[in-house]
Amino acid sequence: MKVLATKQSKLMPRVGRSVVIEDQKIALFQVTDGRVFAIEDNCPLTNAPVLEGIVSGEYLYEPMREYKISLVDGMIQEPDEGQLTVYPVEIIGDDIFVEV
Repeated sequence: MKVLATKQSKLMPRVGRSVVIEDQKIALFQVTDGRVFAIEDNCPLTNAPVLEGIVSGEYLYEPMREYKISLVDGMIQEPDEGQLTVYPVEIIGDDIFVEV
């Protein structure tokens, strides 16, 4: 099910925005080339939000322990391991839809 999450004009590059869809806390990130990613706002290794993490390219550095997480597939990079759920995003005009 696609749900309107927010407006793209409300996002700032490399700064997370929190949304709740179907009781799921999701962090939205717009990277510098304009693409938008939606990822679960909870790191399985720290059980803490990732919203305040630092974005570099297609990666998010988790704010507590700086685990490197792919915004594309949610994989936590080696030497650590784990995965966060990523959600498909569709942008129509200024509207950002997330599929949950």
